[in-house]
Amino acid sequence: MKVAIMQPTYIPWIGYFALMESVDVFIILDSVQFSKRSWQQRNQIKTASGPMWLTVPVSSKGKRGQLINEVEIDTTRNYHTAHIASLESNYKKSPYFAEYSPELFSLLEKDHIHLSELTVELIVWFCKVLGITTSIKYSSKMQNTGTKADLLAMLCEQVDATEYISALGSREYLEESDAFDKRSMLIKYNEYNHPEYSQFFGEFVPYMSIIDLLFNMGPESLSVIRQGYK
Repeated sequence: MKVAIMQPTYIPWIGYFALMESVDVFIILDSVQFSKRSWQQRNQIKTASGPMWLTVPVSSKGKRGQLINEVEIDTTRNYHTAHIASLESNYKKSPYFAEYSPELFSLLEKDHIHLSELTVELIVWFCKVLGITTSIKYSSKMQNTGTKADLLAMLCEQVDATEYISALGSREYLEESDAFDKRSMLIKYNEYNHPEYSQFFGEFVPYMSIIDLLFNMGPESLSVIRQGYK
């Protein structure tokens, strides 16, 4: 049983979905502390002027230390209209914009209260259109004890994991811990080489939101994602 664990991010990059597809169970880590101005609330799209940030505004004043699933969107700012306008402006000529934009925009326009409600609903939708069928669970609905490797190992144990597939960035603190060894679980690292695909606006720019791939490559998107596996 292969398991991966990642925090929910806003319109993630393609490597996020590559990791999801490589495992049997994907746990969305929504029960840890929120990090402002992180991927949890923003991501990038490609424009004629280069990468552009799309950021979801959140209410954080006086809420220091709140968990990801507790963070509320600042509904006084009409961010979704701006995001949709930016997507229309930069992707309306893309081959698959007309096919995917109506449903995507309807999700962005919904009256989400919590940031994680928005990010998770979008992640699930992208999985559907990409054809990724990995089982998704949420750490906030599971037993949570400890931090870092101890927490991850405990979550894996609850879904009977035999292998934990981790992003390379977590290697140092995972290898300093015996949390997985004590549970007889293997740790493997997901090394992902970003594939190139057809984009607008000049030379290829990697690490854009999954939106960039979907609008440009449509039904071929999952095949492109798989090209980066190593």
